Amino acid sequence: MPLSAPPSADAWAVLDGRPRGPRIFRKDVRVAGKDAVAGGLVAVRGPENEHFGWALWHPRSQIALRFVNRAEQAPSAEDLRALAVAAAQRRLDDPEIPDQVCRILHAEGDGFPGLVVDRYGPLLVAKVYSLGSLHLFELVLPALHDCLGTSEHMLDFDESSARAESEKPVVKRSKGFPQRVKIEESGLRYELDFLEGHKTGFFCDQRENRARVRAMAHGKQVLDVCCYTGGFALSAAAGEAEEVLALDLDEKAIAQAKRNANLNGPGLARRIKFVHADAFSYLRTLGHNRRRFDLIVLDPPKFIPNRRTWEEGIARYHDLNKLAIPLLAQGGTLLSCSCSGLLRPIEFQETVRRSARNRPLAIVRQTGAGADHPVRLDFPEGRYLKALWMTAAD
Repeated sequence: MPLSAPPSADAWAVLDGRPRGPRIFRKDVRVAGKDAVAGGLVAVRGPENEHFGWALWHPRSQIALRFVNRAEQAPSAEDLRALAVAAAQRRLDDPEIPDQVCRILHAEGDGFPGLVVDRYGPLLVAKVYSLGSLHLFELVLPALHDCLGTSEHMLDFDESSARAESEKPVVKRSKGFPQRVKIEESGLRYELDFLEGHKTGFFCDQRENRARVRAMAHGKQVLDVCCYTGGFALSAAAGEAEEVLALDLDEKAIAQAKRNANLNGPGLARRIKFVHADAFSYLRTLGHNRRRFDLIVLDPPKFIPNRRTWEEGIARYHDLNKLAIPLLAQGGTLLSCSCSGLLRPIEFQETVRRSARNRPLAIVRQTGAGADHPVRLDFPEGRYLKALWMTAAD
């Protein structure tokens, strides 16, 4: 494993200028040393041989360098394990983070670039975005199990991430890792399917927003667009919404959402109508039928996964909000979300503003992920989740 031993003196990369953040693109790397190994650590230097720190290197990736630290000495295996344990312990010590279902490592925010690790009771599920991140997880995994008392794990280096580095995808599961597991959040039960689900199986980042929807749903007509496996829909129903209409294009996600509703009893399940449909066409139909809702949740997938899809993604955010806003009842609340890290908060706000046209909406709250998703000051893309809470003043 490239990270288990100290890097050699010829494991280095020289930049054309000073680094501006924790990621360096290949076009900004002047030259690399002969022992710079894909997925391994290298010393990062400037054009005048100044030392900038240590980073994971991959010569075939557009993101050639991912900083691990800015120290003089390379981080040892013991240093990295200690860093992972410290991150896990912060979650255990924070009373606002439910330690049985939360994010344990949040990539650059915790000093582990390209690596996210979520905990589901006795399970750790890792999503890795580079070969070096895969090595990081394998290195710190035993220390995380010891700290958290977890016993099983899964690692996913998916085809898209692997292709970006001309590597092969990797999926690893410990011997006792299950296909499905049941978890609980705020008294609601969910079943996670690790073979069919997205990301690590559940979206811990929306935990606090789900709780707020639950608190304000009483007696309301609720529309949950892109409901996935039912997180917002179940929360609204548990908050005694009068009716919840939840829709998603993913047929398997809708089936899982129905199972999740049934897990929580017939009383809750009866409040929710799940619809397998394209969000854009279904919202148009609701508009033609003059339907109105007191609370609307828009939580679409990442419409801007990379810079090449920027224009298309902006258009989709614009259209989704433009179709939903007329469905909002007078005095109602719209929660509009974006999980595209490349989209800055002000850009998302401007996109929604254009979607509203002449409808007077007021932003009453701007939220995102919880404290288990820390964001580095020099890496604003880490604040990927943006949530605008708006009221209709007319």
